[in-house]
Amino acid sequence: MNVIAGAASRIGPGVALCLVIALFGFALQAAEEAIFGHPYVDALVIAILAGIALRTCGTIGGRWLPGIAFSAKTLLEIAVMLLGATVSIQVLLSVGPGLLAGIALVVLLAIGASYGIGRGLGLSHRLALLVACGNSICGNSAIAAVAPVIGANGRDIASSIAFTAVLGVIVVLSLPMLVPILGLSATQYGVLAGLTVYAVPQVLAATAPVAMVSVQMGTIVKLVRVLMLGPVVVALSLMSERPRSAETAPRLALMRFVPWFILGFLGLAALRSFGLVPQAMVGPLTLLAKILTVVSMAALGLGVDLRVLRAVGGRVTAAAGVSLVLLVGISLGLIRLLGIG
Repeated sequence: MNVIAGAASRIGPGVALCLVIALFGFALQAAEEAIFGHPYVDALVIAILAGIALRTCGTIGGRWLPGIAFSAKTLLEIAVMLLGATVSIQVLLSVGPGLLAGIALVVLLAIGASYGIGRGLGLSHRLALLVACGNSICGNSAIAAVAPVIGANGRDIASSIAFTAVLGVIVVLSLPMLVPILGLSATQYGVLAGLTVYAVPQVLAATAPVAMVSVQMGTIVKLVRVLMLGPVVVALSLMSERPRSAETAPRLALMRFVPWFILGFLGLAALRSFGLVPQAMVGPLTLLAKILTVVSMAALGLGVDLRVLRAVGGRVTAAAGVSLVLLVGISLGLIRLLGIG
């Protein structure tokens, strides 16, 4: 008990600070929803920007640091694990095999191309990978899930989330303009939105002005695209944790290759697919994962020096922007290839 009490008192102040910032983010998101009907800036983005602002305006004392570090790492890993309960194989079966394979191909091509663009613009390996996964899969959620696997630091995470968030808003506002320009049907536009827009709420915001068919198709495609996060994260963890030599390989356990929270993610996904996770539990687990992710993003923001963030801003924005245009082009190519009408 003394050990637990000691650990709680050590991390308590920092965790509480991150929680306050997270609550501030949720409050602003709720205000957006009340005013506009949907959020343009997610609580996750607000939290990380608020954390950066607080770090920039003042000094974070030593008593806060253990809790901030715990929130940035452990709470984020728990959040990623809980997301497994939201994944079900039934979603995969709701689309045809051609479109299912096409979505997977688009994600893989976009990740590879986006990573190459980022590296070509001088981004570090980890930052280029975060931007690539964020653009290609599901924006902030993908960045948050990939970051602990590849060992990304708070500066890289903040950079990729901040500028990806800006582009996310631009996409929501501008994507419907492609319907008359390209002569897209409601179904085609739904597929395009599902393949390119970052978050599920943003898909709804981007498709609702067009047609209900677009909303339905966009949501299904987006959910399948989100399911690619699991295989991508597992693949990245395997590539990031390869053994140094054949001599040491036998000593490495499975946990060396795949982090515990990824195993937990896959376990919960399997339980959900077999109906062993009650439907009534999915909503609360999703909400808890969301809260923990926002708290961890506040912690990451508190660890970011804004001067360093400003130094890489132009390159990150360029990498994310060019990658996004490329993703739209690949998605349109898939729509034409599959003959979606």
